[in-house]
Amino acid sequence: MAELGAEIARLIREYPAKTGKLLTIGTVESATGGRIADRITNVPGSSDYFKGSVVAYSNATKMGLLGVKKATIENYGAVSEQIALEMAQGGRKLLDVDVCVSDTGIAGPSGAIPDKPVGLFYLGLAAEDESLSQKHVFQGTREGNKRDAVEAALDMLKQHLLRRLEAKGCTARL
Repeated sequence: MAELGAEIARLIREYPAKTGKLLTIGTVESATGGRIADRITNVPGSSDYFKGSVVAYSNATKMGLLGVKKATIENYGAVSEQIALEMAQGGRKLLDVDVCVSDTGIAGPSGAIPDKPVGLFYLGLAAEDESLSQKHVFQGTREGNKRDAVEAALDMLKQHLLRRLEAKGCTARL
């Protein structure tokens, strides 16, 4: 199976041939600290479609740079579906991209609170035609949880791109 970054690149490059439009992507990361962007930019030619990334680790940065609402943090916590969505939506606007992927989570080994265990991550995706989030609870070390979150975020982006191509009447083969 091809590496997820390469699969994403192939899907993004297929899109203009089918639709006449180049898709641009960006990331907004918290707990993964830029690793999603790193994987995407490890693919030669990624500068054609990848516009940038923001590592928004603190709540102040999430609010000030991305427009995450203070009330959302107070009501749901920084590690929540709502924050992942607001981060992705804010990143999409800030980076001026078609699709933005986000993450927020508790990598560990500390940071757990009642109802929010170590390994809990919420991933977000914002696009013109779709906004979604995914909840994951990974069971590894700090390093393993971050790695698993990156894989899940890249897979979420890949699935979104496949749905977009399918909606345009394209059948992408992987």
